[in-house]
Amino acid sequence: MDKHFTDFLAGEVRSRRTALGLTQRDLADMAGVSERFVRFVEQGKPSIQLDSLVAVLDTLGLELHLTTRTSHAARTRAGAGRAEGATS
Repeated sequence: MDKHFTDFLAGEVRSRRTALGLTQRDLADMAGVSERFVRFVEQGKPSIQLDSLVAVLDTLGLELHLTTRTSHAARTRAGAGRAEGATS
């Protein structure tokens, strides 16, 4: 998972939780996840269960939205194509 994304997600979850006056334990209990999981999300740990993350976000009234962008694979292929063209 991209470090920028996990840092952003961590900040958003922490900010929303504190704005709602919830402790990590409160949020964990309400979302049906462990307090450790909430800590991991707020620390930006890159390996987390998606279904648990969705439960935490739902509890906080947050949603995860996906948008289309150029994929890493497409950028890599485009770069390889330019490099091949430069050597011809």
